[in-house]
Amino acid sequence: MTWLWWSSGKDSAWALHRLSGAERAVTGLVTTLTDPFDRVAMHGVRAPILRAQARRVGLPLHEIRIPHPCSNEAYEAAVVPLLERAVDEGVEAMAFGDLFLEEIREYRERLLAPWPIEPLFPLWGEDTGALAREMIEGGLEATVTCVDPARLGPEWAGRAWDAAFVGELPDDVDPCGENGEFHTCVTAGPFFDRPIDVEPGEVVEREGFVFADLIPK
Repeated sequence: MTWLWWSSGKDSAWALHRLSGAERAVTGLVTTLTDPFDRVAMHGVRAPILRAQARRVGLPLHEIRIPHPCSNEAYEAAVVPLLERAVDEGVEAMAFGDLFLEEIREYRERLLAPWPIEPLFPLWGEDTGALAREMIEGGLEATVTCVDPARLGPEWAGRAWDAAFVGELPDDVDPCGENGEFHTCVTAGPFFDRPIDVEPGEVVEREGFVFADLIPK
């Protein structure tokens, strides 16, 4: 049994797609939400959209609530009950959509080390340009919900993450945003039973990032 750390964005969604039908098919999603805002941490996606994603892929969603601000110690304390539940339910592996950041992978591996749960990275080490094309050509639809303005201007927030977006990115920005340049929210894909209808909300700058809100219809 495998659960997937679901960010609401494209990389975790494509990891789910890759694992579908595999020997270790995903049986549950795990997402961290910032409690005071009721939104997915860092991506800024509203909880109702997150829950709609889980319904569209037909998997149970396990929510981890964290404070704001949140230290590593507070984060890890919030994760413990989830991992206890996973072990009780027979989960043997936890999958992540990480692509190439070694320090992030090492952190996840350390987090799971005390538990009988194997970390899986189905997209690890792939060329992110080729991976972006595969996702887009495979029918994944996503919107950019968060931008680091030190890497991209605020006008990039709220745009569709599509071939045009990727084609216009500066050369020093990863096409999948793996260095934190941007984050996304997936609203359709080959793993959804139907798309999620959303409309654009306001774009705001908060704590050094630009967030583009999405409102469920």
